[in-house]
Amino acid sequence: MLQKIIKLSSPPVFYFFATRLIYLVAGLGFLCLAFGIWYSLFITPVDAQQGEVYRVLYVHVPAAWLSMFIYVVACVYAAIYWIWRTNVSAIMLRASLPTGAWMTVVALVTGSLWGKPTWGTYWVWDARLTTELILLFIYLGLIAVGKMVDDSTKTDRALSLITLFGFINIPLIYFSVVFWNTLHQGFSLGATQAEMAPEIKIGLVICTVGVWLMCSSTILVRAKALLLERECDAQWVRTTV
Repeated sequence: MLQKIIKLSSPPVFYFFATRLIYLVAGLGFLCLAFGIWYSLFITPVDAQQGEVYRVLYVHVPAAWLSMFIYVVACVYAAIYWIWRTNVSAIMLRASLPTGAWMTVVALVTGSLWGKPTWGTYWVWDARLTTELILLFIYLGLIAVGKMVDDSTKTDRALSLITLFGFINIPLIYFSVVFWNTLHQGFSLGATQAEMAPEIKIGLVICTVGVWLMCSSTILVRAKALLLERECDAQWVRTTV
């Protein structure tokens, strides 16, 4: 198993592996997300306190989770690059950032739309919202750093190091509802899961898996394009393209 993982650090091996995997992941993601949306709209019950508006949870929560999870994945690739200097890890780091940024935007926008009918305002400087906004700025800053010079290999080390420094914001986001007195609800699953109807939990998990699979396929597509751009002079690229 370890040998197979190590082989994926080879650009041609990773490229052909990603090519075979993308359609499977995207197809499963689309089916899972479509079923999750249907399930959450027509099967899950109406919330006794919030009514129909709570259904934004099925978009907001997966996006919020993925915004943090993708950053953690980016940190893993940053650490791998810092230790072993593999092109694949640098490319996966870069490919993850735009998708993570978009998930953060979706989380912030849907959270604001959910906040208006429940809190009476689109935005408050709540600890969870503020740290999530900081995450968006971190994503945008990292994307900007990655585009500072035309030769991307020159910014790989700086990008990986800054990414690792930015990880400190992830536990602040996740535990903000514990550390500070916030308007934001507690953990959607885990500490408060006993208060959630089983149908809602099932719908939330299905939608989250669907969003995760779609994000994964998007990252792989972007990684393939970046890999071809970086390895354009390699023999395997000339024979493939």
